[in-house]
Amino acid sequence: MTAFRRVERRSVPDEVFQQLVDGVVDGELGPGASLPAERQLAEVLGVSRPAVREALQRLAQTGLVEVRQGGGTTVRDYRSHAGLDLLPRLLIRAGQLDTAVVRSIMEARLTVGQEVAALAATRAGASLETPLRQAISALSDTEDPVGQQRHALVFWSHVVDGADSIVFRLMFNNLRAAYEPALDALSTVLGAEVGRVSYYVSVADAIVAGDAALAKQQAAELLRLATDEMDGVLRALEASAEA
Repeated sequence: MTAFRRVERRSVPDEVFQQLVDGVVDGELGPGASLPAERQLAEVLGVSRPAVREALQRLAQTGLVEVRQGGGTTVRDYRSHAGLDLLPRLLIRAGQLDTAVVRSIMEARLTVGQEVAALAATRAGASLETPLRQAISALSDTEDPVGQQRHALVFWSHVVDGADSIVFRLMFNNLRAAYEPALDALSTVLGAEVGRVSYYVSVADAIVAGDAALAKQQAAELLRLATDEMDGVLRALEASAEA
C-alpha cells in the first residue's frame, strides 16, 4: 500500500482528499489500483470514516476513482476522466513545475481566447464598450506587473461575458484558477503582454465594432505575446534540466 501519512488534524476531509489526489496524480496510485477499504484508510490516516467517505465521494465526482457499492474503490486514469479543475494540481509534480502542463495552458489560452473574442464581437459588440474601456484604463494606469495582470483578467472576464457561452466561462474560470496563484512568478513572462496596452485597445475596438474576424485576429496577436515569451522560458528550463 502507498505510503499514506497520518493526518494531524482530525476529521478533515480536505486533507484526506488532497493526499489521495496526490497519490493518483503523482502515480503512486496508478489506473486500476484498488484503494484500501474505508475502515483501513481511516485507521492509516488517523481520521474518522465519515471523513474518508466524503473524500472518496469527492474523488469520484472529479473522475479520479470509481466507487462500486460493495466492490471497493478503483483508481481511474485521470487523463481520460478528470476535468479542468485538476489543472492547478497538475502544474506542480513532485515539487517541480511541469513544463508540459504550462505549455498546454498557454496553448489553450491562445486558442480559446481568439474564439471568445470573436463571439463577443458577434453577440455583445458595442454593449461591451464601457467595461472594456474601463478595464483598459485601469491597466494603463497601473505600473505594478501583478496589478496589470489582474486588470487584464478583468478585461478578459468582460470579453468572456460578452461571448455568452457557459462552456467558455467555465473554461476561463479554470484556466484562471490554474495560473492566478502564480501571478508573482509569471509577472516577467506575462509582462510582455499586459504591458502592451495598445494591443488591448485593438481587441476592444474590434469587439465593439462587431467585427468577429478582426477581433479574433487582434486577440491572437495579443495572446501570442505571452505565449511566445513563455515558450522561450520553458525551452530554457527544459534545456537546463537536461544538461
